[in-house]
Amino acid sequence: MAYDYREAVKDDVLEYINNEINFEDFDTLEELEEHLNEVLFTEDSVTGNASGSYTFNTYEAEENICHNLDLLGEALEEFGSGVDYLITHGAEAADVTIRCYLLGECIAAALEEIEDDFNEAHEGEESKEE
Repeated sequence: MAYDYREAVKDDVLEYINNEINFEDFDTLEELEEHLNEVLFTEDSVTGNASGSYTFNTYEAEENICHNLDLLGEALEEFGSGVDYLITHGAEAADVTIRCYLLGECIAAALEEIEDDFNEAHEGEESKEE
């Protein structure tokens, strides 16, 4: 069974939101989305981009990408890299590239899931102000 990057990255985004984000610090979901796009691009627990590896395990990274070469191709094209990227930089870097490529899409999917919770947090806030 192929590794599901979209599901994995979305789950990591949700975990980051649950552990690190206070909804009341953001006025809108769009503001939160912008913040997440800025900070998560280099968050090792989500993309691995800060250190250059998400898995810290070449074999695991190879397993993740082996049935996702089409996705790697899309990511490399998006970031302007050639097809030799995997050979030149290795599986861990390729794994990170896919995660970074999907980040915006996965943040949007995660925010869709937590939209009700976000709105509830702000409803409570409005009640306090009245």
